[in-house]
Order: sequence, then structure tokens, then C-alpha cells
Amino acid sequence: MQNNQSLNWQPRELTRSERAKKNFSRYWQLYVMVIIPVIYYVIFRYIPMFGNIIAFRKYRAGGNIFGEEWSGFRYFKQFMRDHTFWKAFANTLIINIEYLLFRFPLTLIFALLINEIRNIHWKKFVQTVSYLPHFISMVIVAGMVKELLSTAGPINSALASMGHDKLNFIAMAEWFRTIFIVSGLWQSLGWGTILYLAAISGINPSLYEAAAVDGANRFQRVWHVTIPCILPTITTLLILDIGGLVGSGGAFEKVFLLYNPMTYSTADIISTYVYRMGIGSNTGGNFSYATAVGLFEGLINLVLLTIANQVSKKVSDSSLW
Repeated sequence: MQNNQSLNWQPRELTRSERAKKNFSRYWQLYVMVIIPVIYYVIFRYIPMFGNIIAFRKYRAGGNIFGEEWSGFRYFKQFMRDHTFWKAFANTLIINIEYLLFRFPLTLIFALLINEIRNIHWKKFVQTVSYLPHFISMVIVAGMVKELLSTAGPINSALASMGHDKLNFIAMAEWFRTIFIVSGLWQSLGWGTILYLAAISGINPSLYEAAAVDGANRFQRVWHVTIPCILPTITTLLILDIGGLVGSGGAFEKVFLLYNPMTYSTADIISTYVYRMGIGSNTGGNFSYATAVGLFEGLINLVLLTIANQVSKKVSDSSLW
């Protein structure tokens, strides 16, 4: 009887707290490494969210950091009636959508082309050259763009040599979006391929071998094997991009460095509008108003992200949550 009981013995299932203690004692080094990014996000991402309260309160410099008196939706109504805000809102949408329409497919195509390079040394060279612009400071990029497009720059010199009049591209509103998109593609195209190449590297090589046995050429292997296998990655990146259509992301610094009063009609975006309203030299100082605009921008981004996620979940069964 005792032998039968020993044979039927099973270890007691650990409770959640016991499992947590066991995991911590085994992987405590990893938990210690996580502390630094957690502290960073708490201090610089979550705690500052409490400052959004001044969108509903009147803030005066030097006074209470949470505002002096309750103002309700006064600032929201104020920017809703501001024609300049809606122009900046439209510019933000147009610039981000146009940039997305060019960057997203070109990044995917470029990643597929890099993956098809069979010479490993040439492949590494192409990747290195395409990644380098990402590490150039935006201030330097803006300076390069201004030098290239100045009236004494190489582009205008080439136009003059062909008998065309020189153009002051930086001061022409109709050229700003083209300048923004082209320079953005040059700077981010290579860097954007990293996630795609990482996803492609995880594809089982036997799938390509089976497709080759069935007579598929290289293009057909890309179309029927590579793209379906990395579709979840494509979907995730597209959802994130759609969620930031109204946001400024990294566009603020670039727009701020390139735009001027002559290009406000096409270059002014929500983040530069918030900067001028909040701390700009001419109209600055209205912190509550600027916070209300920023909070509205964040809410619109959240709505777009949620809609894109739900649509993706129904269409492709891939989503962020």
C-alpha cells in the first residue's frame, strides 16, 4: 500500500506568489536590469501625465503647477474655434499620410530586395550604407537640406546650367512637403528595414525549398512565402503608423528646423503650433491652451490606433491586443 501511494504522489502546485518568488530568485539579474527602464518610464512618461490637468485649469507661470482656478473646457472650445489650429491639424494629417504612403511600401520593398542579395559582403555593405543616415543628427540633416536647396546650392546651380530660373525652395510653401518626404525617405528607409529583415530571418528555409521544388521562381517565393510569413510584422507596424497619423512623432524637430513664416500654410503642424502657443517668442505663455491641444492630439491618436487595431483583428487576425 505504501508503494502504491508513493507511485501516485504528485508535487503540490505552487501558488502565484510562490511562483513569483521562485522566478525572481532564479532570474534576479534580469529583474534588476529592468529596474532602470521602469524608473525612466515612471519619471519621464507617467508622472508628467498629471500635468494634463492644466488643460482644464488656468495656469500662471510661477504659481501652482496644477493651475490656479478651474476653467473647464474653455481652452478646448477656444482652439476648436481657431482657424490656425485646424490648418495645422490638416497639415499634420496630409504630411503624415503622404509620408506613410511612400515610406511604408518602399521600406518593405527595400527589405525584400536586401534579403535577395546572395553576396553576404555586398549585403552587409548595402545595409550599412542605408542605416547610416538614421544616425545623423536632425540638425545636421536640416543644415544639409538647406545647403542643397539654397539659391547658391548644387540643385539650383544645375537648374541654372540647364537654363532654368533659380528657386528658393525653402521659402516656397508648395515645395515643403516634397522636401520633407524625400529627405525623410533618405534618412529612415534603411533603418526601417531592420524589423522586416529580423522577421524574414525567422522563416523556415524548408518553405523556400518546397516552393523551389514546386517550380516557383524567386519572385513567386517572395510573394507566396516571404510576405505571408512576415504579414503579422507588416500589420503591427502599419497599425502603429496609423495610430500616429495625427501625432507629430519625430516630425516636430525636422519641421521646426526647416519651416519659416513663408511656409506656414503647408508646414505648420500641431506640435509646432503647440510650441508657438506654449513657449514661442511671440504668442507663447498660454500653457493651458497648449496642453489642451496636446491632450486632444493624444486622444485622436488613441482613437485611430484602436480603430486600426480592431480592423486588423477582423481582417487579418493580427493585432496589438
